[in-house]
Amino acid sequence: MDDIPVTPGTQPSESYHDIPNVSPGGGSAFGASLRKERGAIAAQACDTCRSRKQKCDEQRPKCGTCQKFRLECNYREPQPTKKDKTMVEILDRIKGLEVKLDTLAQRPATTPSTSGFSMPTSLPSPLPTAQGPLGPPGPTDPPFYFPNLSNAASRGEHHYQYVSSVHQMLKWPAIQQLFMLIQPKLPNIDLSVLEREGPASMVALRRSSIDGLPTDPSKPAGRGSGASMHESVTAQGSITISDLNWETMQRLSKAYFDSFNLLCPVLNRHSFMSETLPTFFNRGFDDSMTSTTAFLVFALGEVALAGYEGPPIHVYNGRASGIKGGTKDRPPGLDLFNEARRRMGFNLTACSLENVQIFELASIYYGSCFYPLDFWRVTTSASMACQALITSHPSALSSAQADLTRRSFWHCSVMETGLNLELGFPLTGLERMESIVGLPDFSGPYMEEDHLSNQESHFQEHFASQIVLRRLLVDFHSALNHGSSTLGHMSAPFSPAPTYPSVNQITIYQLAMQLEQWRGMLPVHLRWHDDAPGVFPNATVDLYNTTGASLFTPATTPISPSIPTTSQPQQHQPQQPSPMAAAAPLMFTTDLDAPPPRYPYVLDVQVALLRSRYYYTKYLIHRPFVYKALHHPDAMSHADACGVAECLKAALKWPVAMSPTCRNKRLVPCSFFFTQNFFGILVLLHLSTTVPTLSRIRSTLCGKRFEGDARETVGLYLDWLRDLKGVDHGTVWHWEVVRALYGLAE
Repeated sequence: MDDIPVTPGTQPSESYHDIPNVSPGGGSAFGASLRKERGAIAAQACDTCRSRKQKCDEQRPKCGTCQKFRLECNYREPQPTKKDKTMVEILDRIKGLEVKLDTLAQRPATTPSTSGFSMPTSLPSPLPTAQGPLGPPGPTDPPFYFPNLSNAASRGEHHYQYVSSVHQMLKWPAIQQLFMLIQPKLPNIDLSVLEREGPASMVALRRSSIDGLPTDPSKPAGRGSGASMHESVTAQGSITISDLNWETMQRLSKAYFDSFNLLCPVLNRHSFMSETLPTFFNRGFDDSMTSTTAFLVFALGEVALAGYEGPPIHVYNGRASGIKGGTKDRPPGLDLFNEARRRMGFNLTACSLENVQIFELASIYYGSCFYPLDFWRVTTSASMACQALITSHPSALSSAQADLTRRSFWHCSVMETGLNLELGFPLTGLERMESIVGLPDFSGPYMEEDHLSNQESHFQEHFASQIVLRRLLVDFHSALNHGSSTLGHMSAPFSPAPTYPSVNQITIYQLAMQLEQWRGMLPVHLRWHDDAPGVFPNATVDLYNTTGASLFTPATTPISPSIPTTSQPQQHQPQQPSPMAAAAPLMFTTDLDAPPPRYPYVLDVQVALLRSRYYYTKYLIHRPFVYKALHHPDAMSHADACGVAECLKAALKWPVAMSPTCRNKRLVPCSFFFTQNFFGILVLLHLSTTVPTLSRIRSTLCGKRFEGDARETVGLYLDWLRDLKGVDHGTVWHWEVVRALYGLAE
């Protein structure tokens, strides 16, 4: 390291606006001969340098100028920009939606909706229906309607069954019967284990064939300490501690903050780049929490770079895998991650924000390596550490690190919610602290690159919007469980099967309208057309306008109809794409063989996550209608049939499964959550072609585009499972089942 000056902050830094940044000639910008660009921009100059109008090197506690002239050196807090004020407005408006959900679970089903929509006190009047068994419609069949049976709403509530997880859905009698039919095609898989053990069986399947990530160091592959990142990626060798010269540390840190920290913004770029890195460069690494955090950042930085530029771990029929870098047993960044693991034992019981961040970063790494059980264990540790911090140091919520504490809290909360709803893992109690923590506002010191990344990707709005969507999902779960006050109503993985609560049409309708209201309240530059989930977000909004106009203009995107509210039957007209949506350029594509585009600051992953989680929530709250169609078809009403159609449409073409996002799977947080749901959707889409009731609904109420979209969806989700089965043992089980269902070759 003696070839680098003692003050690294004075060195010129490269500006990368993408990961990776590829030069026009095709070579990686992370090679040894990097193109030098403008010098580093001061994130926060001291008062002396500001008054002298000169460059500040930002050293703490005194900059070089103040040291030289023996002056007092003060750094002022940055003033809120118009962007910050926009964030405050966003948080104020989306918090208003949460209030409307607080009494939903306690209201009778016939109470007027809090969302301002007039709710019916009874179901629509009886509609004409074709007589005879329900089969695929003929060319002269009338429009498809189910009869509304007398008092069906009061007598048939038990016909709807809400379950939150795929594993609970697989225990439905109709699906168990389907599995009995395909069991002869699966001699090596016992499908009846789901009935006996439920989610516990799938948890066991997810244990890898090895005990865990290897701890032995990888071979250096003939590289010296000055090896470039491009060489390390192409050689599939991991960066080791001896490789961490100043240039490499900056490169890996830059890669992390331009990718994972935008998806899970738990660290402060300014303090890490201006204080942490120079300290390590000058003094070396020790066993402190700061060193542990640094190695986790470096490891995730290598994952980000390899996740884009690394070689695919396998190729299927000429199509490269979306899992890049490393191998099944040795993911990228492993040597650096092991350096962090060796130090984590010294920090296990600290009640500090750094302790929380260490567990969160470790869980992100395990998720990128497709180790879901390890991901869960470390996520739980992060949640417990967060509770310990807030309980033992309440002042953490009013300190200089208060906003980082809130970000870490909500990241833990979002991850814990998904684990509880999908796999039944127990909650830690973190949710009880929501009211005292509050929402983050991204205040505090920032760098020019933070401004650029937010301007390009709106990561702050994405994070805040997903927090509110998570709150909606929790309240929906509570309402569908008839007023259960917590998420934990769902049974744990190893518990006996629960008694499922009854659900009614009106409750589902209210929840569907609340979800659409959330979508209508999104900032306009995050919105999209519901009939075109793959288009770019609205990007024509001037965030820095001086007219004082609010970003929250009335939604112009069409909202899909849910349950009809009129007392008279109306012809169901399939929604056609609006001219604007049809002409909008696509951000996501179903063509997985086309070269995937690259977007700066993981914009595609952020957009895909927000939209996919919206469609997941919509699919989940309408799924009780599918249960009724499968098990009580004689009691179906037209409103029920519309609910089934909404569920099936919400299951199609989630952007996270489309290119380019699915081509960079290491960057998708909690990817096994989507694996579970893609498997469940494939089962339901298969049933929709074989069960007469679902088949009739599919062909008459889902619209003209449904069949084409469904075919593309099946291809996308099958490719997702096929790709992941090589690294996740649990996905092998999913793949074998869908292979038998769809008659696929080995």
